[in-house]
Amino acid sequence: MYTEPGHEVEYPHVRLCVDIDKRRSISTRFVVQLERRVNGDWFEVVRFDENPIGHDTIEEGFDRAVYRDGEKARVKDDFPPVNLTQAPRYCVAYIEEHGGVLLRRFEQWHNLTPGESGRKNP
Repeated sequence: MYTEPGHEVEYPHVRLCVDIDKRRSISTRFVVQLERRVNGDWFEVVRFDENPIGHDTIEEGFDRAVYRDGEKARVKDDFPPVNLTQAPRYCVAYIEEHGGVLLRRFEQWHNLTPGESGRKNP
């Protein structure tokens, strides 16, 4: 599943956001982010983003940040080099494949049960 720039795929408590900036049909920046609703607000679960100014995604690859309590908890930076134009599709495919595991971890970290939108009291 690939969403057009600026569009979201939303389920009751989870959404996938894709935003791509282009100049003359060439990607110049992108964000692909999986979010989870908690108490009516949306929180980042995992985020890929790239602003290639000073960074070459073909030579250096890009990274993925996993969030806990609104802060970066883990960063993985060993993704293969990908052309900036193809990178958003790669990131969406990665989230489609690994999103379940990432969501379960987020829900455990925040004491949520799957499908629940509020935080449990410890």
